[in-house]
Amino acid sequence: MIESIRPLILLLPPLQKFGGTSLPERLAKALAQADRGALAAGEEAQLLRYFKPLPLRLPYAPLSRVTDIGLAETRDVQWLRADPAHIRPDINGARLLGIGRTVGIEQSDVDALLPALRPLFGDLGMLLDAPSPERWYLKLAAGATLPTFASPEQALGDDVFEHIPDGPEARRWRLLLNETQIVLHNHPHNEARLAAGRVPINSLWFWGGGALPDSISTSVTQVFSDEAGLRGAARLARIACGELSDYSATPSNVLIDLRQQRDWAGLIQHWLLPAAHTDAVLDFADGAVFTLRSNQRWRFWRKPLRTLQG
Repeated sequence: MIESIRPLILLLPPLQKFGGTSLPERLAKALAQADRGALAAGEEAQLLRYFKPLPLRLPYAPLSRVTDIGLAETRDVQWLRADPAHIRPDINGARLLGIGRTVGIEQSDVDALLPALRPLFGDLGMLLDAPSPERWYLKLAAGATLPTFASPEQALGDDVFEHIPDGPEARRWRLLLNETQIVLHNHPHNEARLAAGRVPINSLWFWGGGALPDSISTSVTQVFSDEAGLRGAARLARIACGELSDYSATPSNVLIDLRQQRDWAGLIQHWLLPAAHTDAVLDFADGAVFTLRSNQRWRFWRKPLRTLQG
């Protein structure tokens, strides 16, 4: 956990995604003068720099369910995300091209598809529900052992077969996934989606499984994020949280989650440039970290960065 300073913290997408986007002069100078580090990559690794759960992992399914349902209804049970997904076959296999909100899901889709899937899981002692159209959950049977599932961050755009878990425990999940895909493929609601020019919801994506941590500690005082799992972690840590649109100029020691943003020039202009005027940590999902402090301006001999890549 980064605790040596109490800055404004920006959680950002991978640095490489910004490519050759040019930097405003003030930001270019500030980044050149900043302390730069290389830490563990990945979204969970990012969060573990600022949140310390016991035990030391952040299972997204129960954390996001805290946001969707509440803490009392989530405790003492293992949960697994089973998000609606779109997989497209191609010459090399099948690619995960959409999950959750990116498949354009609405409540009418949930109402049509969920009842057809529930018996598959109910026969195995699991309850499937969808408190949010884009976030579906499995309530697991007591004592269930889970294989390691890939997160959407890891799998989106890839051949799904590269991310299907292996091993004896994973076998039944692979079979269950196949049965799920058959039900969804044959469902008339997906024909209606196709006729309307929408992609079919032809799979579920299992990920984020586990039970809530016993506790989460953090030195952050407030979180702004559109990601339900991070807001759930903030609630478990008993700190204030809100959606990104709730943010206004706030004192330091606030964490702002920008990992889902894809307007690279807008991120630079509206978030990174203002951060150059204060103490801030720019934490990128691929592990690159810039720590900016006002007392670094004496490093005037350093050549300004032309882009975030240098």
